[in-house]
Amino acid sequence: MNIAVRHSHYERLITRARELEPTSTAVAHPCDEPSLRGAIEAADEGLINPILVGPTDRIAAVAEKAKLDLTRFEIIDAPHSVAAAAKAVELVRQGNAFLLMKGSLHSDEVLSACMRKETGLRTGRRVSHIFIMDVPTYAEPLFITDAAVNIFPDLESKRDIVQNAIDLHVGLGLGHPRVAILSAVEAVTPKIPSTIEAAALCKMADRKQITGAEIDGPLAFDNAISPEAARIKGIVSRVAGRAQILVVPDLEAGNMLAKNLSFLAGADAAGIVLGARVPVILTSRADNLKSRLASCAVAGLYAHYLKQNQPVRA
Repeated sequence: MNIAVRHSHYERLITRARELEPTSTAVAHPCDEPSLRGAIEAADEGLINPILVGPTDRIAAVAEKAKLDLTRFEIIDAPHSVAAAAKAVELVRQGNAFLLMKGSLHSDEVLSACMRKETGLRTGRRVSHIFIMDVPTYAEPLFITDAAVNIFPDLESKRDIVQNAIDLHVGLGLGHPRVAILSAVEAVTPKIPSTIEAAALCKMADRKQITGAEIDGPLAFDNAISPEAARIKGIVSRVAGRAQILVVPDLEAGNMLAKNLSFLAGADAAGIVLGARVPVILTSRADNLKSRLASCAVAGLYAHYLKQNQPVRA
């Protein structure tokens, strides 16, 4: 792919998100410069309307040191990160925010607040993380799931992980996706349990337990994304060689795959969590500006889709 069109996938998503009204977003504990600046820059781009939740004095001190203007933003005081996460979730439950964004606190603090039975944002769906990768050498956005939340998901959890990713792909207007269930090999073998789960997920799709996509697996990474590798292996499939969603066996595999693409292939990685009542934007201090904006754009586009379609959660 020509270097001039690197990361054009993100540009298209951000451009589309700018055309919508900024989404009200509860930002939990933005108490360092990357998280605070990320929220403000996304607001400057017209992607979100942030409500900053955390210790007011710390947020103000960070803003002053970084020369960031907070005068146009609502700030809600919360004494520490756990309280900030709880308050941000409360804002969503009250209908005052339609997105939740992680600040400078641990991901599990945000997700724990989301998953509380009485006060959280739980649905009947398992929550899962999706990386939306903009890989310069790949022709379209590449989704990788789950590389950040579910460590060793069982088959039932993987069903939700797959459906969350399909719903996002459709909700972003990217069409009916091609989903590859990854393993080390493309043959089903009892010696590699992930191949058996891949075959089971495909049969679940046949029985309409997973809907909205073409699904195939097990597929090794090469024959999932390379038409030539699929041809050499003799794999006849509508997914092989042109997958749009890659479902990994476990978090370790997904995390390594996403980071390999980022650091060796020059990919950018936007990420959100789905399965709660609203999308959750999980940014990292290592994220660059484009990735942060893309995460906000993806979450905003999907929140708008949910408002318009009000899908029934399985």
